[in-house]
Amino acid sequence: MDLSVIIVNYNVKFFLEQCLCSVSKAVDSLNAEVIVVDNHSTDGSHTYLQDRFPFVRFIINNGNLGFSKANNQGIQQAKGKYILFLNPDTIVPEDCFSRCIAFMQSGSEAGALGLRMIDGTGKYLKESKRGFPTAWVSFCKMSGLTSLFPKSRIFARYYLGHLSDEQNQQVNALSGAFMLVKKEVLDKTGGFDERFFMYAEDIDLSYRIQNAGYKNYYFAESTIIHFKGESTIKDPRYIHLFYTAMSQFVQKHYRGFFSWLMVGILGMVTWIKSTIAKLSQKNGRCVKKPSPEKYTLIGDDESILELSRTLHISPQADSVIYCIGNKFSYKQMIEEIDRNSGNERMFIHGKSSGSIVGSGSKNERGITIAVSV
Repeated sequence: MDLSVIIVNYNVKFFLEQCLCSVSKAVDSLNAEVIVVDNHSTDGSHTYLQDRFPFVRFIINNGNLGFSKANNQGIQQAKGKYILFLNPDTIVPEDCFSRCIAFMQSGSEAGALGLRMIDGTGKYLKESKRGFPTAWVSFCKMSGLTSLFPKSRIFARYYLGHLSDEQNQQVNALSGAFMLVKKEVLDKTGGFDERFFMYAEDIDLSYRIQNAGYKNYYFAESTIIHFKGESTIKDPRYIHLFYTAMSQFVQKHYRGFFSWLMVGILGMVTWIKSTIAKLSQKNGRCVKKPSPEKYTLIGDDESILELSRTLHISPQADSVIYCIGNKFSYKQMIEEIDRNSGNERMFIHGKSSGSIVGSGSKNERGITIAVSV
């Protein structure tokens, strides 16, 4: 088998539905399998999705085991030469998987590969390529120097801001939102370290892949949408998980004074950011936006027709819904969103799906709209 796609789901059934709609197109030319590991979702994900996507193998857990352990469950059942770890809040173009595999087979010595990601508004996501959190890199990130000098070779090494996002190149750390790894590499390095419940597990695996003598590559010739706000760190719980994971990484891979100092700083940063997030919630600033009431439908005629029977369409719309079908592809949509970054509120509807999804910011929860088609 060419490819095994592993997706971990936790209470994002509509985003996962749209993700699987795009994945079904991307695996069409490959001998591939898709495995969804559900971490005890309470939104009816399994019941809702199983009949809609009969080609997907579901693993249903009785509790939330975390990202690392759930992915490792998928690895144990995967049969592909390549393993793709994919977030449920992503949308991929039709030629994405085949192009990534072709690059991996081209003699690049790549052990793992990530690619160019944009958020739901078309904005480039800096975490598409990253450096390892050394002492200096971590200091620049936490002190704000990385944000002040986003293109600096000295201050912006966490996001490798000095490197172009339009060129294929070797990098240090890949994002777990889309991480393609050769199965033979995972056989040597092992899967994700299950001590990382959520966050930093992708940096840890990237670190171990490099230490095993392989290279991690950033692939700029394919772009995906990663809504990202579905795992927002503005929530105090996620802030705690994020900085706890970073502390675990530092303690695992570094020794001496740096390790002690960084763990202390991370603890202080966790307390400060969690306090700010709690105050923001009390003041009502972390509130999910309401669904839009006016729409323009763009894309495939048949998909537009089935959706327009359900929605009220206003002649003066404030939001765009991209309707995917035979005459309008995911690749066309992603290219258009990339070109028109930030110009409109944009949503996605796969043909014959029961939902619409979108996001106005990478820092906020996305918007989902249930429809009957």
